[in-house]
This record gives sequence, C-alpha cells and structure tokens, in this order.
Amino acid sequence: MSYRTFNELLEESVALHGHLCPGQVLGVRLAMYGLELLGIEDPKGKDRKRLIVFVEIDRCATDAIQSVTGCSLGKRSLKWVDYGIMAATFVDLEKDRAIRIVAREEARDLAQKYCPEIKDKYKRQLEAYKLMSVEELFKVQNVKVKIPEADKPGRPGRRVQCEKCGDWVQDFRDIKKDGQTLCKPCAFGGYYEII
Repeated sequence: MSYRTFNELLEESVALHGHLCPGQVLGVRLAMYGLELLGIEDPKGKDRKRLIVFVEIDRCATDAIQSVTGCSLGKRSLKWVDYGIMAATFVDLEKDRAIRIVAREEARDLAQKYCPEIKDKYKRQLEAYKLMSVEELFKVQNVKVKIPEADKPGRPGRRVQCEKCGDWVQDFRDIKKDGQTLCKPCAFGGYYEII
C-alpha cells in the first residue's frame, strides 16, 4: 500500500467513522498490515476481487478496516463474525492464503511507555498506537478459511420465494422445512416481530 500514507488512510477512515479514536488508529494499522502481509497493493482497484476480510467485532476498528480495504458488506467482501474479538482475517482468494491479525491487549498498557506525558488513557493510546511497532500491536496467525461459493462476491447464485411470508431469499439462505421453502425468520424466528 505504498501509494497511500497512514495519515491519508486515517483521514479517510475518520471521515467514514465520524470521529478520531484509538480504534481508528488500530484499525487502519491492522488493515495496512494485513494487506502488506498478503502482498495486496491496490485493494480498491486492481486487487479488489482478490480480497475478503472477516472482522470479529462490531466496533470502531471495523470501520477503519472497511475504509482502508474497500471491502464492504454490500460487495460481499466484508464478513462480520460476532466473536467480540479485536481481530480480522484477510483472505487472498487468488492465492488461497489467509492471515488472521489479533490486536494485543497488552498494547493498551504499553501505551504508557510511549506517551507517558499524556494523562488521558484514550488520548495516550491514540497517539501511542501510531508509534508502536506492528509486532507490539498485533499477533499474526496463518490460517485456512473455507469460503463456500454461496458466500463469495458476485451475482446471487439463487433467488427463491419464501412459501410462508413471500419474501425473496438469495444466495442459498433458504431453508427446507416440513416440505416448504422458507426464509430463516419463518423457519426459526427472526430478530423482529411483525406488529
């Protein structure tokens, strides 16, 4: 990602997220590191179809990762796995290679070493995360990720209508239950209740 500086990427990320915070700094650095490790130089251009990113938390850093990589839910290249862990996995579809990067918890306390003059812990972390080495900030794991065809970017593989509510279901998310083709909310109950 030599064509974009950290400060430029952070500025873009803050514009998307709405404010500057330690999670933004951490997310930008994490995304830059993931792309560097996979050798993806142009994630929003020529390399955009090579990359899928799994994020494990729905916090500030996720917006930064989306901003830097260009991956998004709408493009089906950003996947959210609700683990509550400050981590992301970068998958290179072309090379069938994946790197999981986890933010080190000890980096929070290490911020004191880098910016002892800053009393507010969040401001201290924000500034220290800009200075720390990637090895101090992150743990890296080589991982294997199996991505079913139905979860890959591109046009929907199938569209079917729920026989109970009439909603249209895409990408093989329909359920066969009691001889009917159903959407997941009709089959199992949803997060909403129609009133």
